[in-house]
Amino acid sequence: MYQINNEKFGQFLSEIRKEKSMTQKELADKLFVSDKTVSKWERGGSLR
Repeated sequence: MYQINNEKFGQFLSEIRKEKSMTQKELADKLFVSDKTVSKWERGGSLR
């Protein structure tokens, strides 16, 4: 099974979100998660 690098994913997510001029809250609302979850992902925290 392939293991996702949390730090690389977080950096990617942050870059794409900023390119789209979205806040963490706006992205969170689209993904049906909290803005705290998006923040955790962008900091390289667990994806669970």
